[in-house]
Amino acid sequence: MTDISPSALAAEVSGPLLMDHCRALSRWVKLSGTEDEAESLRYFRARLDEYGYQTRIILHDAYISLPGKARVLVDGTALTAITHSMSRSSPAGGLSAPLVYVGQGAAADFAGKDLKGKIVLAEGIATPVVAALARDAGAVGQLHISPHHHLHEMCISPVWGNPDPETVTQLPATVACTISNADGSAIRDRLAAGESPQVVLHAEVDTGWRKTPILEAELSAPGGNADTPFILFSGHHDTWYYGVMDNGSANATMLEVARLATACRSTWQRGLRLCFWSGHSHGRYSGSAWYVDNHWDELDRRCAAHVNVDSTGGVGAIVLEDAAAMAPLQALLRDALSTQTGAALKGKRKNRSSDESLPALGVPSMLGALSEQPPTKLKMRNALGWWWHTPEDLIDKVDEANLVRDTKVFLHVVGRLLVDTVLPLDIPAHVETLRDELAELGPKLAQRFDLSALQQAVDHLHGLALQLAPASGATNPARTNQALMALSRILVPIDYATTDRFGHDPALPVPEWAILQPLRDLAATTPGTDAAYLHTVSARRAANRLAFSLRTATNLVAEALG
Repeated sequence: MTDISPSALAAEVSGPLLMDHCRALSRWVKLSGTEDEAESLRYFRARLDEYGYQTRIILHDAYISLPGKARVLVDGTALTAITHSMSRSSPAGGLSAPLVYVGQGAAADFAGKDLKGKIVLAEGIATPVVAALARDAGAVGQLHISPHHHLHEMCISPVWGNPDPETVTQLPATVACTISNADGSAIRDRLAAGESPQVVLHAEVDTGWRKTPILEAELSAPGGNADTPFILFSGHHDTWYYGVMDNGSANATMLEVARLATACRSTWQRGLRLCFWSGHSHGRYSGSAWYVDNHWDELDRRCAAHVNVDSTGGVGAIVLEDAAAMAPLQALLRDALSTQTGAALKGKRKNRSSDESLPALGVPSMLGALSEQPPTKLKMRNALGWWWHTPEDLIDKVDEANLVRDTKVFLHVVGRLLVDTVLPLDIPAHVETLRDELAELGPKLAQRFDLSALQQAVDHLHGLALQLAPASGATNPARTNQALMALSRILVPIDYATTDRFGHDPALPVPEWAILQPLRDLAATTPGTDAAYLHTVSARRAANRLAFSLRTATNLVAEALG
């Protein structure tokens, strides 16, 4: 095959080969740190070796939690149930306590309720948010009502990656189980009628440190060296049950992108590194978090962008316009969707999921899940299919045509990140989102906190950054690319993280332009109150931090422009 553009390469995506990979992967239940997972990784490694990549298996210590047997007794009657990764195991004889209904399990649903020593009954799939609220409220158990009769496996820890001495106290402190919608609704109705059913939770959970693998595969750009930037293309490999869609089909996409990308290697401007993570499902992204911690300096110097892939090609997955990318990469995603599928991107913010372990470091990222199911009446917190995280995630849940379509999009974005002379990072678009946030916040803080200096600094940075945009015709691409990466290291963390550049935020929502949250909190107070005075202090410090970041970014752009 002669060298062709990434966009044109999409025509070479092979549906039969993708499905062959999916069928091969459907042989193994890939729990983190198990021999079946290792055997499956050997299949991937063999394929990548054939394609010419340098591969290695990295074994590291990870805090992994594998759910075991579970049952829920209600007035002595046993209900079908599952427990969850990072749940506490129940004591001998089970856990029995009064039951309190907390609706959807939001903070407002917990507020004002005496939950100490109680079991909370919550609607919906188990989540870290509910686990954290239950822990902080002193609850001893969680009982979740599934949106339907399927029970979805989940990791409920809010701790991102392996715990440390500071975060170990944030691990779940409850016994957690999920039951069907019919069974849960019956209990909820009894509580509403004033009854007090006796509920006993039984849960066996195997939690502790064990060795888990990461498969790393790399191919350098022609003439590249140890300092040449690279694109990170990653997806988790561990699964719940056979996990043929989540994440087998995405792993197949990774193999096909890796195979076809070599056809345009002579035009690569930067290298390609693939990482297949373990510990996504059973360690709250322990593999990718460990990798960032232990490759921090290299990633900081060389990783230009991160493309993550999760659950491609699902049956009925026809919604593409809600795909997510950080602001600097939305133009690239818009181009790929339009070119390969005809879909028009809405521009959804990239959230904290799918091994998104690099925001604090400052690497811009995109995707994860691409195609989703149309909206349904089910109150699911995802749109990847009713079979997601259940034993029903088998080969029949993968649609070959959808898988080819999704793989074309990933090949397009990865290919352009590899071959574009100037990195397709739209820094002005990212700065515009900050300008919009300040514009919205300004009237709310009028006469209380002057934002004019910050707004002027943002406008100045935006004007300079326009001269670094990919379409600006940069005369020194190497210097421009270096500046774009350096700007990302400044802007991405203050937008997408609350921790410093060396840590990981909890697996909980992060507000847009997180650096502005103290200013938003001040705007929500009543002038003249103690709360207002206290929040003014934190708002001033946040404004100082933002001003420093903007000045640093502006000086960097000015230097790059000579």
